[in-house]
Amino acid sequence: MKLYQLTKKPMPDYASAKTKRQKQRAAGLHPDYWYPALWSHELAKGEVKEVTFWKQSFALFRGEDGRVRALENRCAHRQLKLSLGVVDGCALTCGYHGWTFGEDGKCSKISHSLFGHKMPNAQVKAFAVEEKYGLIFFCPGDAEKAKLHPIPEIPEWAETSGWGRIPVDFTWPAHHSIIIDNTCDFTHAYLHRNKRPFTYAELKRMTTEGDSVVLEYDTKVGDTPLQRMFISKKTNTNAMTLGYHYPYQWSSTDEKIKHWCFVLPIDERTTRAFFLFYFSPEMLKVPGLPIGVPPKAIGAVMAFAKKVFVEPLLAEDGVAVKAEQEGYEDHWEKPVPDLNPVLYAFMNLTIRKWDEYLADDDAAQATERSEAASAE
Repeated sequence: MKLYQLTKKPMPDYASAKTKRQKQRAAGLHPDYWYPALWSHELAKGEVKEVTFWKQSFALFRGEDGRVRALENRCAHRQLKLSLGVVDGCALTCGYHGWTFGEDGKCSKISHSLFGHKMPNAQVKAFAVEEKYGLIFFCPGDAEKAKLHPIPEIPEWAETSGWGRIPVDFTWPAHHSIIIDNTCDFTHAYLHRNKRPFTYAELKRMTTEGDSVVLEYDTKVGDTPLQRMFISKKTNTNAMTLGYHYPYQWSSTDEKIKHWCFVLPIDERTTRAFFLFYFSPEMLKVPGLPIGVPPKAIGAVMAFAKKVFVEPLLAEDGVAVKAEQEGYEDHWEKPVPDLNPVLYAFMNLTIRKWDEYLADDDAAQATERSEAASAE
């Protein structure tokens, strides 16, 4: 018997995509926004690390003053990655020839002889950085334009707020849009049929305004005996509001159970997702008693919830998004008969924003070519 091996066609890139689904799964995220790079504790004083945003490499380092800087990850001399170098005070020195670059990206010092030459005008790009909520955010694009899209305000994340907080992250082998779809499409409740974080989800309303899609579901949140033991009966867990506030995702249950998801798109099939879950002290109760959890015990309750529920729950999502990515790569030509209108709204938003970036980038390159021609 003769065996035939099917040859898998490569996935289409954005330019060759023929359907909206193919465009969505090939689109990047607009760089003129703030994206999570690392947890603050992952970058010690005097340390440098490489961070990748949509196949572009960046060197993030924490100076001796404790502040984080971000540079294009290449030495302007021989193009080695600066992340292979060392932090020198509040600058970054290439590990090969010792060329030092300041936070503005300019070469400020060279460790070897200049051989009679003037200091060369060597420079790499520098990028804006902010630290919030225990995360290091950076803007891989235009920092001035990013001012129009500030990092979401989360006052409940402050230690003094009294809210319970659970930070967690995963690096998943899936396109960023697959992860955003997963967080807002409640038709996948079956995946979590044992843990039951939500059940019976019926979409009641969806609105699209600007760069946001807001959803309202009738659902049952925390639908297991163990979860209900910790949730006050004063909390309405029969509905949830959530949305895609490009390029972030969020949810709120009765303004007492909330979360944000910030994604770092590494490439077409790799994304690091940072989740911030936070819980009002008004909804937390002592199991078996009609009293709230004492403030000093909230941290312990959050640690328990993270280990027993949040991490295992998201691990299930990780298995699913990995499998969906693999399925898309094998069968990207096949139709996807989705029933939830939410997914199409997200698709349109992701495509529109990527088209905006491509148009801006084309215009910028045309201007650079024109200026170069005029200079000649």
